[in-house]
Amino acid sequence: MNKLVAEAIGTFVLVLFGTGTAVLGGGIEGISMAFGLSIIAMAYSIGTISGCHVNPAVSIAMFVNKRINATELVYYLVGQVIGGILGSLVLFTFLNLSNLSTTNMGQNGFGDLGAGGALLVEFILTFVFVLVIMVVTGRKGNANLAGLVIGFTLVLIHLLGIPLTGTSVNPARSLGPAVFAGGEALSQLWVFIVAPILGGIVAAIVGKMFFQTEQGNESIANKNID
Repeated sequence: MNKLVAEAIGTFVLVLFGTGTAVLGGGIEGISMAFGLSIIAMAYSIGTISGCHVNPAVSIAMFVNKRINATELVYYLVGQVIGGILGSLVLFTFLNLSNLSTTNMGQNGFGDLGAGGALLVEFILTFVFVLVIMVVTGRKGNANLAGLVIGFTLVLIHLLGIPLTGTSVNPARSLGPAVFAGGEALSQLWVFIVAPILGGIVAAIVGKMFFQTEQGNESIANKNID
């Protein structure tokens, strides 16, 4: 249960500050930093409790490589979904109190890519992001630097992804805004669930096969920061 609460809080912070910065006009660089800094802050706070996955794609990748079991996976996913929705709920409330439009909730979308293009973009971005996580938290990883590496990798991912899809690489991050934006955001949500999960699974397999992230059962994931 501690891990569920930790993941809910971490995902809440990620969605509130990341999408909040996007809605309030932070610009590509500002939005990218908001997401990345949220991960860094949470990694060094809740990381010792849950590993700071705050992303179903990451948790599923950890499960694939047997770093967490099925029961833990359920707790992680429930916490992340709750946190994502609460983050968007608070942002929605802030916007209403400020008499600002709630049409833009920082939701993801296909843009000019279409479903196939958005699927490919999100798959590749998530693959890169989760592969970094699996390697840096693997048996050769450095727990002291993991949070920084992962946070700044997320900044890098957003710099490319924001103009294309708004950058998801995280189903929980996409779910919260879509619930409150409704309409097209909800109808396109499936891509931002399927693509990150597939990208994360492939990253877990590649990490295990080619980077020996799991050999010797010495990974630092769920023990320190990931």
